[in-house]
Amino acid sequence: MNPPPDPVEKSLARDARRVLAQMGLPGLSRREALRRCLYGAAGLFLANGWGLQTRPATRPARAKSVIQIWMWGGPCHIDTFDPKPDAGYDYCGPLARALPTNVDGIQVGELLPELARVADKYAILRGMTHGHNGHETASYIVQTGHPPGEREVYPAAGAVTAFFKGYGAGYAGLIPPYIVLTEPQGRFSEAGFLGTRYKPFATGGDPARTPFQVEGIVAPGISDERQRHRRELLTQLNTLGRALPGEATLQTHYACEEQAYELILGEAGKVFDLSREPDALRDRYGRNTFGQSCLLARRLVEQGVPYVTINYKGWDTHKQHFQTMRRKLPELDKGFATLLRDLADRGLLATTLVWWSGEFGRTPRVQWEAPWNGGRNHFSRVFSAVVAGGGFKGGQVVGASDKTGEELRERPIWPADLLASIYELLGIDPAAPLPHPQGLPVTVLPATARAPAGETGGLLREIM
Repeated sequence: MNPPPDPVEKSLARDARRVLAQMGLPGLSRREALRRCLYGAAGLFLANGWGLQTRPATRPARAKSVIQIWMWGGPCHIDTFDPKPDAGYDYCGPLARALPTNVDGIQVGELLPELARVADKYAILRGMTHGHNGHETASYIVQTGHPPGEREVYPAAGAVTAFFKGYGAGYAGLIPPYIVLTEPQGRFSEAGFLGTRYKPFATGGDPARTPFQVEGIVAPGISDERQRHRRELLTQLNTLGRALPGEATLQTHYACEEQAYELILGEAGKVFDLSREPDALRDRYGRNTFGQSCLLARRLVEQGVPYVTINYKGWDTHKQHFQTMRRKLPELDKGFATLLRDLADRGLLATTLVWWSGEFGRTPRVQWEAPWNGGRNHFSRVFSAVVAGGGFKGGQVVGASDKTGEELRERPIWPADLLASIYELLGIDPAAPLPHPQGLPVTVLPATARAPAGETGGLLREIM
């Protein structure tokens, strides 16, 4: 004699039959109704971006991973990597001194002594330019290489990298291939038309706190033992699984669930546990959110994650600029310099490309007048970026601004030039096609000149 049907199963089947009847498919058994609804849900899931077909990178790669240090808000170039000590107080304010580095002829701002000691490991791009002073527009240009105002929202560099080097293209890690520490940049949809599969996984939390509560992986106040008890209870309550033994769609779900628990309870998720690192090393990075994010980024690329963004906020200094710089620049100096040393010491810098930049710079002339009272505004006419590792040569400077940092003097570098160079080192063809949901012909970077309005300085061959 068969056991009476489970009441939960009966309710699910009743709802499924009602949905299928509305679709013109009445009269199905309870099992068939559930099966068809599950397949339908899977179809909707695939339609929401997971059905995109990946393509392998088409060129030999020198870089395996990227660590992008995103200076949210835009850092000032003359306070950091393009100092102008002779420009005077109206430009330099109280930060009028430049530091010599370990590379003859290269100077950096006075609050970056540790970065001055490792200048042989990075290249300074002093000719960055694009001419757009709005955060949203500038962020889009710098991260996609595409001009604003087109009908499409193109994917950011992290999403492009995840497409060509993530799942379906050789990456098999449980950690998602595109990670943001710790919150999304938020200026536009990073995945663009590629869809949700290529959005970054934002960790949330604060890596400087113990434990680091990673969204969906480390829950506040929940021990591993309690997580295991929760999993056992969930298995006991799985009436749908018992109603449909061997169902292929459910088996796929169970495989995903197993991977999720491996992240939560297994070794894969331990990459987020910074207590496994020596205290002395954590101190060198700096016991703050940025410093510990740099350490975590190193751990992630060590595990093969293709793209990690550190979203470093606090650089939109319209007011109290110099007070903020005295607080923020020592954090940047310590964390960034230690990251470069640590990557080099572990043999990872050769295959890890580090990219430091904001959406633009800040006005070289200080706005002393009210209401700014010593602030700097947005400035995109000329600004600086830094690249290291992954095939880029260190100890170099590309491009130059004038004596006050207000005008581009030589070698313009448009965002598309920099991104094309990064893609080349990753083994991604900048002219490669991308899948579009409406089948439109689109490529990684603009087909003509690879820069907004046809303006380009070309690939960064000087340092590649």
